[in-house]
Amino acid sequence: MATAPCTAFRGMVEGSDEQVGARLLHQRVSFLTGLCGDLTRQLVAARWDVDCLDVLAAGVDGQGERLPSKGWMALRRLGWAQSAAAAGGVYVSDRVRRAAEEYAARMLRLALHRRTLIAAILAAWPADPRRRTAAEWTALRAALPAGAGNAEIRNRTRQVSGYVREHGRLPVGLCELEDPPEVAGLVVLAAMDRQQVTLVRVDEVTARLRVKLPLCAAPASGRDWAWHVIDIRLPGTVPPDAVLHTPPLRPTRGGRIAVDLPHSRPAPTASASGHRVAVGFDWGVNTLLTGTVGRLSGQGETARVVTYGRPLIFDATAVSAKLHRLRGHREHLAAKRDHYQHLADGYGSPHLARAELLDRAAVLQVEHQRVCARIRHLNQALAWSAARWAIDQSTALGATVIYLEDLTTLEARGRRRGNARLSGQVRGTVADAIRHLATKAGIAVVTVPARGTSAQCPGCLHPLGHHPAPDRLEERGRSWAHCARCGLSMDRDHAAARRIVARGLLAQSHTVTERATGTRTIRTTVEGTVRPVRRPKKTTRRLRRARQAHTAPPRPRGPKTTPGKSRPTPSRPIGPHRRRAPRAAGQPVTAPALAASVAVKTSRRMPEVRTVPATTPTGVVQRPAGHDTQTPAALPGPESGHGVPAPPHPEPPPAGRERLSRGTCRRRTHAAERTGFHHLNATEVHTLTPRFGPHPGDRRPHRARKA
Repeated sequence: MATAPCTAFRGMVEGSDEQVGARLLHQRVSFLTGLCGDLTRQLVAARWDVDCLDVLAAGVDGQGERLPSKGWMALRRLGWAQSAAAAGGVYVSDRVRRAAEEYAARMLRLALHRRTLIAAILAAWPADPRRRTAAEWTALRAALPAGAGNAEIRNRTRQVSGYVREHGRLPVGLCELEDPPEVAGLVVLAAMDRQQVTLVRVDEVTARLRVKLPLCAAPASGRDWAWHVIDIRLPGTVPPDAVLHTPPLRPTRGGRIAVDLPHSRPAPTASASGHRVAVGFDWGVNTLLTGTVGRLSGQGETARVVTYGRPLIFDATAVSAKLHRLRGHREHLAAKRDHYQHLADGYGSPHLARAELLDRAAVLQVEHQRVCARIRHLNQALAWSAARWAIDQSTALGATVIYLEDLTTLEARGRRRGNARLSGQVRGTVADAIRHLATKAGIAVVTVPARGTSAQCPGCLHPLGHHPAPDRLEERGRSWAHCARCGLSMDRDHAAARRIVARGLLAQSHTVTERATGTRTIRTTVEGTVRPVRRPKKTTRRLRRARQAHTAPPRPRGPKTTPGKSRPTPSRPIGPHRRRAPRAAGQPVTAPALAASVAVKTSRRMPEVRTVPATTPTGVVQRPAGHDTQTPAALPGPESGHGVPAPPHPEPPPAGRERLSRGTCRRRTHAAERTGFHHLNATEVHTLTPRFGPHPGDRRPHRARKA
């Protein structure tokens, strides 16, 4: 199930063929929204008490029968629908009442979860709300409902603490702690039947919505209602075989009619366990996602996790900087608006300067709303771009499960500014988008415990040291991780991603699925080491002969002891004059000569990138190969680093030339095709070698025979 955001621009009155423009259509939809909103507010306010919430939580009516799942039917079964009535002289059909009752029932049912949390927190209220003891946490966990996260506990505890500071006592329950919730301006058309709304699909890109709208704000009879036909343009995210469902209507402040079109299609079922290849992602501040692929080899007690040495990085530094600037601009506008409002309140009502100050505050308020909308749009686009990139990487690598770090317990305390910045990121939207796209691809998404993923080495589970860079290991920092026991040296987020994928694969039998939301999580921590492996390169005949020529003893000078080849032949056209120069008996083989003639044989256990700092002959420690993310790519094509170069800073064009160079346009177009952003760096999507991926029967294929 998914929702596609659409917009209704114009319509037509059925029967009279009257064309209704965007402004008039927005006005009539607002009339319907106002009528439904008044009825919903009356219903919620009339039933906002402890007794009504107890009845709704019991789920049975007065005769002991179970309440239906539809909200408007449940309210009518309980006899609560008579609590709301339209204003005198206003005609509202029964179908419009259904929509208002459905919305009210949904709001009351959502309040039941908050009510249960508040009751559990009040029953186990600690002596110090800011720091609970182990016994207080045990009592609270026993009273909380299943699936309650630490973020909800923290937020509700703060809410109750604020009430205690204001009133000097604990509240009785939710109804005393909170006022009736606000009713948003929308119409739930799903509660209506064909007498009020119909939806049909015309073709692959068009859907037709027929809805009866009021012609005035206070319709006196059925003559003041008319059928309106609205054609909706379907976006590309709605596949042709999707089943469309009745959408809600939302008139926005900008004069637009938002149509949130729900649609459904069958999706493959992903298993919660039994996975062999997985991808684990770690959250970051500027590097939004850092991942790695892991494979589970062996079974039972011999099970271990091996990983491919290549990291997967979604670097959103440029977009994060843009969001940071927008947030600063938003706070500046809010401060100026509040300042003008405060100055205006200081003057009396008839003062001339007061009206001018209020006008300035109104202008700043409009600009503040625009900046907020820009931030929301950019966050949404960034989140879905990261989610699509993660799913593309997982599909290309043959992974059947994605393990995400569960950061519900993350909170900024003291000087930990990184947690505060990370809390403000779009990781919640990214996680929801990954789950949605992974469901379509048949990939499971599971969250694993986040505690200690960056504190221990993935290779030996020894405590890691955190430093600013690999050549500054004597300083304390955050970006780089170094292990003093095994010598591991790599990016901190990359090391955490290895720990995440190991925790997921080794503890997949402890996966728990929540029935209400369908989310899967692992709460049991199973530690295990991660070994980097790589498929050895195939030895060609030329490299093998070159290696044998350098390792074999030198040929003695003088005539040959056995008859051999003295001239070129059709099968061996190279004569003796083309052979390499002979080497003396005691002459050592130099490194440049060996590197120029033959490639060094790599071990099967060697990762794709060097994980320890390289030392030059002068003793200077350099950054590991493949991790140079600060040097921008100078030419198009294969980029330096591990596919994540620093954002390029092209020189300003000369005077009289406004067009960018062809290379710059190519790089930006390539980045936009991969991520949707021109200034966003992400690892290319490449498939794994066949020897690393999953195989039938957990048997790796035999190595190819040497030629």
